[in-house]
Amino acid sequence: MKHHLSWRPVMLILGTAVALTAAACGSSSTPSAPSASAPSASSSSVPTLKVALIEPSLRNDLAFSQSMYAAASSLAGPLHFTLSVSDNLFNTTDAANAMRQSASEGYKLGITHGSQDGGTVQELAPQFPKTSFAWGTAGVTYGLKNVFAYQANSQEGGYVEGYVAAKLSKSKVLGVIGPIDVGDAHLYVVGFKAGALAADASATVHVSFTGSFSDDTLMATAAKSYVSEKADVLTGSSQSVVGAIGVAKSDKVAWFGTQWDQSSLAPSEVVASQVYDWTGIVKQMITAIRGGVLGGATYTITLGNGGEKIAYNPSYPLPTAVKAAGAHIVAEIISGAITPPTN
Repeated sequence: MKHHLSWRPVMLILGTAVALTAAACGSSSTPSAPSASAPSASSSSVPTLKVALIEPSLRNDLAFSQSMYAAASSLAGPLHFTLSVSDNLFNTTDAANAMRQSASEGYKLGITHGSQDGGTVQELAPQFPKTSFAWGTAGVTYGLKNVFAYQANSQEGGYVEGYVAAKLSKSKVLGVIGPIDVGDAHLYVVGFKAGALAADASATVHVSFTGSFSDDTLMATAAKSYVSEKADVLTGSSQSVVGAIGVAKSDKVAWFGTQWDQSSLAPSEVVASQVYDWTGIVKQMITAIRGGVLGGATYTITLGNGGEKIAYNPSYPLPTAVKAAGAHIVAEIISGAITPPTN
């Protein structure tokens, strides 16, 4: 399904939590910082904060946007804030309008969930010094005291999935499709390829980038080309992967997902997904703001701090030995015995 990128702010005020397990995510600026405790929503002593979330794609995209929407919406009640959501705003001008509007209306935190919006954050933050801005996935705060940055070490889950994929593959031909070669998409692709070659150095790993985060047709075209070259495993990143997953489903090819659990799109073909859990980071930002710190920190989710998880599809008949090999690689990454590459 192709998403049309027009600005349509949708205000969703959330006073109760959506069920989602909260994970403690570390801050790269303060690696040993404990996860924030959640203030009671019923406590009259805790003022309600207004938080705006600007998403590049639909909040239920089963990919990047849904991961942040799920985290923020699950914490609205426990952390005593209201949340407004403007989604499907990949166009930077539309996202900038939404950011400016929320800041001018007194929102205390504006989260823009797209690396393409970094320049806008850099421009707007000095104009609204009492508003905190957060953006990702990137590690740059621009030296501004009211900017938080967050990122994902997606090369870690990518490495695990690539390793499992190569062990699972019979043709030893794998296809990896990225959107644009930046941010967590870049890291995931690099990690997946490295993991696959670590499992089987003779494997052929095809890699390409479509140049678009949203064009599912380009994803489908790339997927079809790899299947024609005997690939029996595919993977990809961004909301546009629905196109590639459709090909995997129709051609009965294994799929590995990232950013969100994608097993519902192809229950018989999705093997596993790297799932992002941003709840720990959102907690830390809200706690910092309540303590008078409006920015200046960068946060990173990893396998080690629980911000990234490998979710296996119980409907897929993955051999026990292959799954065990994946678990071993996770443990090796967390221990530091394996450091997946970033380039």
